[in-house]
Amino acid sequence: MKTKVIKIKDKTRPEDGELLEAAEILRSGGLVAFPTETVYGLGANALDEAAAKKIYAAKGRPSDNPLIAHISSMEELPALVREIPEAGRKLAEKYWPGPLTMIFPKKDVVPYGTTGGLDTVAVRMPSDPVANRLIKLAGIPVAAPSANTSGRPSPTRAEHVIEDMDGKIEMILDGGQVGIGVESTIVDVSGPVPTLLRPGAVTLEMLRETLGQVEVDPAILGPVKGDVKPKAPGMKYRHYAPKADMVLVEGAMEDVVDYINREAAKAMGAGKRVGIICTRESRDLYPQGLLEVIGSRSQEETVAHNLFAVLRDFDDRQVDCIFSESFSEDQLGQAIMNRLCKAAGYHIVKCGGPSEE
Repeated sequence: MKTKVIKIKDKTRPEDGELLEAAEILRSGGLVAFPTETVYGLGANALDEAAAKKIYAAKGRPSDNPLIAHISSMEELPALVREIPEAGRKLAEKYWPGPLTMIFPKKDVVPYGTTGGLDTVAVRMPSDPVANRLIKLAGIPVAAPSANTSGRPSPTRAEHVIEDMDGKIEMILDGGQVGIGVESTIVDVSGPVPTLLRPGAVTLEMLRETLGQVEVDPAILGPVKGDVKPKAPGMKYRHYAPKADMVLVEGAMEDVVDYINREAAKAMGAGKRVGIICTRESRDLYPQGLLEVIGSRSQEETVAHNLFAVLRDFDDRQVDCIFSESFSEDQLGQAIMNRLCKAAGYHIVKCGGPSEE
C-alpha cells in the first residue's frame, strides 16, 4: 500500500478540498492519520468493526485495548451512548471541544471491536480545526488512537507517523506539530462516581473544581496486570517506550543530578551511548552524555509538548540507555510523570534517602 501525505496549508483554517479525500477514505473503511491538539490520531470508522480491526493490525495493538470514538459536535453524542450522566454534561459544557475523553455506557450500534469488548465507549470531541472538520465531513464517529506502532512514543509530528505507518495506511494529513503533546485526559462517567483513568491537560484539580468528588484509578499509579480488561487506552500495556532502556530518577534535584552523572559515567565507561533528559534549568549540570532538553520546570506545558519528541529523538540518536529527571505530580505534572513512568517501564530510582533503590 502506498501512503499518501497531504500537507495542510493552514492548520488553523483547513480547506475542505484538503480533507474531502480523507473523509471518503474513512467512510469507505480505510485508515487516515490526522493531527489533533494532543497527538496525531489514526482514524477509522468507529461503527465499522472491520475498520477497527485495521487499526489494531496497523498499530500491532492488543485487541482488548479500547479505542476512542471522536465526534465533531455535541449533537453527535446521543447516537453513540445510552445515557449522558450529569457529570458528563458538566464536563462537556466546560471542556468540549478539547483534550478530554469521557467513558459512557454504549449503544448497540458501537461494535465491541471498537470498545475492546466493553459495554462502554470512550468519546472525545477534538478542538483541533483539522480533526474537527475532518470528522464533520466524514459524517461518522472516528475511532482514533495515537498513530504510532503500539508501545512506541506517541507521534506529535507527521514525520513520526510516517516513520511508523508508511505503507500501512491510506493517508496522512500533515498539520505540523501538535500543541499539547500528551494524550487526552480520560474520565469514566459511567459509574456513580467519576473516575480519572488517564491524566492529561485537563488536570485532576480542574476536574474536581468542576465536579467535586473525582476518584483516581489505581492504574495511574502502576501497571494493570493479569487478565484485567483495561477500561481505557494506555492502562494495561507498555506504552510510550523508547528503544533504549530508560530509568526515571526521583529525589531532590541535587541528588538526582549527582546520581545521573555518576551512573552515566559508569555506563559510558562500559562503552554505552547515554542519553539524559534534562530541563532548561539543569542542562549545564551534566558534563557528559547526550542531552535532550525537554522544557522548563517553570512552564510544565513545554515539558508535555516535547516529551514524546524527545524520546523519539533518542531513538534516532541510537542511545543504549536513558536517564530522566522526574517532575512534580501536581497539575499537568501528573500527566507528565504518568507518561515517563510508562516509558521507563516503571523502572524508577529514588535517590538521596538512606539508600538508593
